[in-house]
Amino acid sequence: MTAAELKTATQAAAESVSPEALALWHAKQGNWNAAHNIAQDIHTKMGSWIHALLHVIEGDQWNADYWFAKAGRPSHGPKEIDKLWDEIAGVVLS
Repeated sequence: MTAAELKTATQAAAESVSPEALALWHAKQGNWNAAHNIAQDIHTKMGSWIHALLHVIEGDQWNADYWFAKAGRPSHGPKEIDKLWDEIAGVVLS
């Protein structure tokens, strides 16, 4: 599945992917709580990167910066949400 396909996937299709991709799918659908519940249980740098994205979406930049640091990734702000989602999805789905 590509990032473009994940964006438009049905819930049934999205549920057949990794937890990382599922969290991203929920984020793209506007299901922040579902995405956050999944991401906070992914105890890897990738999980931290997704967690950071979610806090940017939420508008909590301080918390996002904490998770970017845990992920070893540069911080991003709200103007970069779509670009960041695409970047993370590209890595998750590669």
